[in-house]
Amino acid sequence: MVDGRMRWPAEAIWEAVQPVLPGFTVEILPQIDSTNSELMRRARAGQLDPVLLVAERQLAGRGRLGRDWQSDVSAENPQTGASLTFSLGLSLEPRDWSGLSLAVGLAVVQSLHPELRLKWPNDVWLGQRKLAGILIETTSVGAQRYVVIGIGINILPRSDQGLRTPAAALTEVLPQLDAASALQCLVPVLVRAVQQFSQDGFAPLRQAFHARDLLYGQEVVCTSGVSGMARGVDAEGALLVHTAEGLKKISSAEVSVRPAPPAGTAMEQGS
Repeated sequence: MVDGRMRWPAEAIWEAVQPVLPGFTVEILPQIDSTNSELMRRARAGQLDPVLLVAERQLAGRGRLGRDWQSDVSAENPQTGASLTFSLGLSLEPRDWSGLSLAVGLAVVQSLHPELRLKWPNDVWLGQRKLAGILIETTSVGAQRYVVIGIGINILPRSDQGLRTPAAALTEVLPQLDAASALQCLVPVLVRAVQQFSQDGFAPLRQAFHARDLLYGQEVVCTSGVSGMARGVDAEGALLVHTAEGLKKISSAEVSVRPAPPAGTAMEQGS
């Protein structure tokens, strides 16, 4: 920290990524509404170069299904670095987009800690608490398809007040890691994972995902009304649920999923 500002390893990240992603740049902003929103605005204005945009403070972070991502500096965590919020934007041309959020989540957990698990389709959990969220958005500009991959990670412990799910912190398992060092660990792995996904799709990652799958073998309830035992994902990343009517496939655009409650317990639908 220098005068309350995090010392970000922008040059080290650029040196690691630029050889495999020509034209890549790194930007650090003290404050913005949302890194995803900013990169989507730029893309629609024709700025399609690959970029990593990091915000020390987000005022209007967004999550899946239009929910807020509450990553703002809080009363409990007044210093910069309580959370890590960033977006990676780049042009991408995969044969099939199915499973991209799972591939991104796998890159996050593999780059950080073996205890981290993936809750389909786009959350990272530590035990039974949420550590990180992923939001992927795309836009077409001319013949190019531009993808923005937003990630928010709790670095320091925080209050659960106002949260749908109890929050975990990365320092619980990696006390020596701050937001800057977590970013340096994660971004080169993420870029390689996205490029590999573009070439090979999700299918080669299926078994690796199952090894980190929080829901595998658990009774789950979906907002679509489907309930049963989670049986991992298929080669396109769809959730497989074994129900009384047989095996059903759930796409990430349709539902949210959480482990089913014990018998007789009321449960809020959603994630």
